[in-house]
Amino acid sequence: MILRDYHTHTRYCDGQNTPREMAAAAAARGMAALGFSGHSHTAYDESYCMSPAATEQYAAEVLALREEYRGRLEIYLGVEDDLHGARPAFPRDYTIGSVHELFAGGTHFSVDHTPEILARGIREVFGGDGYRAARAYFETVATVRDVTGCDLVGHFDLIAKFNGGGRFFDETDPRYLGPALEAAEYLCRRGAVFEVNTGAMARGYRTVPYPARPILEAVARFGGAVTLSSDAHRADALCYGFAEAAALAEACGFRTGRVLTARGWQDLPWDGE
Repeated sequence: MILRDYHTHTRYCDGQNTPREMAAAAAARGMAALGFSGHSHTAYDESYCMSPAATEQYAAEVLALREEYRGRLEIYLGVEDDLHGARPAFPRDYTIGSVHELFAGGTHFSVDHTPEILARGIREVFGGDGYRAARAYFETVATVRDVTGCDLVGHFDLIAKFNGGGRFFDETDPRYLGPALEAAEYLCRRGAVFEVNTGAMARGYRTVPYPARPILEAVARFGGAVTLSSDAHRADALCYGFAEAAALAEACGFRTGRVLTARGWQDLPWDGE
């Protein structure tokens, strides 16, 4: 089983543990690699991201941990670069490109903070039409690699985080699935790698990873690649649900997962190294 996790958060942004605590947990679990991906600075909302000063401290601490754990655990310095945030300037091993906010109608709102915020945004900006909001979201996500130059696309269908029971839209409806697949196909043509992200499962919001199965099957048809990500905000969530995520990816047509190693990005079979 692949035990390499590149989407994690610490107290430098909205995580619950220090980088040192995350590294210790990863080593104790026998993981092969741990990537840190603190949220890039977003001036429109500083409640969850790294400040400019914290970003420098974060990078220095992760690089120090890399040396400390050398030979025991591969440690990589990354960032989750929000499309609407400032482009991080520090040298890093990889970038996750994500969209957490919708900017439309002269305002913006979070798609993943609370169901109430999402509902209000759909009501006030899109006249209560969840399909219009979904189209705007996927049209934005389609640009994430062009804007950020990311290696990995984070939680591709994040707008569905609070859509349990079809609260905002039917995820099988062409009005939702059409824009999603258009964005996925464009990103695949741009060489993007999609996370199979279990973060919302660990936090009890979803019972399946991002992206949902119909989208993941389409990514396979489009010739895309995937990697496993926990989006862990605490140490005990590292590699959460990876066996289930790998089984889903394989069922959708992926025979390997993309991983970052000392030799660069490689494809590994789901049963590990």
